Amino acid sequence: MNIGFIGASGLMGHGMAKRLQAKGHTLSITVRSRPERVSDLLQGGATVAKSAAAMASGSEIVFICVTGSPQVESVMLGENGLLAGATDGLLVVDCSTSEPASTAHLRQLCAKRGVVLVDAPLSRSPTEAEAGRLNVMVGAEAAVFARLEPVIRCFAENVLHMGGPGAGHTIKLLNNFVAQAVCTATAEAFAVGQKAGVDLHKFVELVTAGPLNNGLFQGMAKTLNGDLSGLLFELDNARKDVRYYTHLAESLNVPSVMGEAVHQSLSIASALGHGSKYVPSLVEAQEQLSGTPIVPR
Repeated sequence: MNIGFIGASGLMGHGMAKRLQAKGHTLSITVRSRPERVSDLLQGGATVAKSAAAMASGSEIVFICVTGSPQVESVMLGENGLLAGATDGLLVVDCSTSEPASTAHLRQLCAKRGVVLVDAPLSRSPTEAEAGRLNVMVGAEAAVFARLEPVIRCFAENVLHMGGPGAGHTIKLLNNFVAQAVCTATAEAFAVGQKAGVDLHKFVELVTAGPLNNGLFQGMAKTLNGDLSGLLFELDNARKDVRYYTHLAESLNVPSVMGEAVHQSLSIASALGHGSKYVPSLVEAQEQLSGTPIVPR
């Protein structure tokens, strides 16, 4: 198929685009920054679209993998946006973690042009993206999902049909809220344990042997050995995702006591200068707040 890809220079997007190309799809990409990140795609035959509109006019499917809703809206709208060049029947697949309300608005605009917007956010890491082993949460009508699933399987191990349009982005926010609750709670527990004078490695040993153990906890536990790269997810992106979650809860009139606490923990870490680092730097923020060294240096 003729596939457009916006965000191929990103950590997740590069692996996805690479796998689509490896499966024989003709690839058109946009290059706004980090051209060195897509040199292999260009060498493999990918072409550079002059604009999102130009990409839309020559594609059957366009994948978007950017930071969040403002970036998706920028790509979709405007005189050179995807909708400006879209033809009837185009599928646009938003793999970003976006706000459901924004996605719903864009979906309505797409429908007026005969374009179908599908929400298909991701989980797992850039390593799995390069290996074609992502998890993808798709919100779409059944017929659209059936058409799209074989293409998504080029870069995904698990393609999960979450329900109708919007279900993918909603469930992704639930997932990321719970994930960041684990990470922020772990960082806080490390600070309290260190301040109390216990051996944090013994705490990790206990959790590892019991029902609380999971990959997120183990990624955070690596900080005790000086490794702050156990989870390759930018802290500010995590903060954005949990903010979207709290917005969703508020729009549904559901109290979000835990959500707000997690969001504030991430916001504090960002305000302390760790936003551009990975999520395990929540432990560094706790060092500053507690006045207690935790990460060996």
